Amino acid sequence: MQKWQVHEDFAKQVENFKALPALYRHALNELENKIDVIRTEWQVRDGFSPIEHVKSRIKEPKSIVQKMERKGHDFTLENMEQHIHDIAGMRIVCAFVKDIYRLVDHLCAREDIRVLEIKDYIAHPKPNGYQSLHLIVAIPLVLLEGTRWVKAEIQLRTLAMDFWASMEHILYYKFDKQLPPHVAEELKEAARAADELDQKMLRLRREILELSESEGSSNNGPLA
Repeated sequence: MQKWQVHEDFAKQVENFKALPALYRHALNELENKIDVIRTEWQVRDGFSPIEHVKSRIKEPKSIVQKMERKGHDFTLENMEQHIHDIAGMRIVCAFVKDIYRLVDHLCAREDIRVLEIKDYIAHPKPNGYQSLHLIVAIPLVLLEGTRWVKAEIQLRTLAMDFWASMEHILYYKFDKQLPPHVAEELKEAARAADELDQKMLRLRREILELSESEGSSNNGPLA
């Protein structure tokens, strides 16, 4: 009887593992729809959207196993759900740093998304120069057994940060994860240059908006 129970439990766990990718895909679809609505609303209300583009992906099983091993956890369904937060992942690229924080504030205020964790690598860049803002969120799925909150990771970057991260990723694997010291230093310098570019473009945007407001006030002034 005990042996039969073991086989039954194993079969049930296998079925749960098979269902897991679909569960995370549905959660990612829900998140994509929410972001698309936000994007459209800002476009209609403000005349532009601060979101440049959005990419999403489901983590490959091999990558999940490797991450579980690095974290020192047994490969079980419970451990995956508890300790691996980026099985469903989304990257949102904005034009300006200010827009990133604006979007984060909005997500934190919503009732249909739970923001569980914030890691701000923009205010506190990683030693290699990496900048981004990471959110761990939970998305509600209404299932037959009730509502289930599924975790996902959102990475928010500017265009400059995204370009730097893409180049760093290419070099990281080209050199088999061991960058020569001079290449690592050049990457740090490039990260500083990307940050300076973001700051300069933000100042230009502010000046343009101020000029537009000033011209608008003049045009709406009293007739001579």
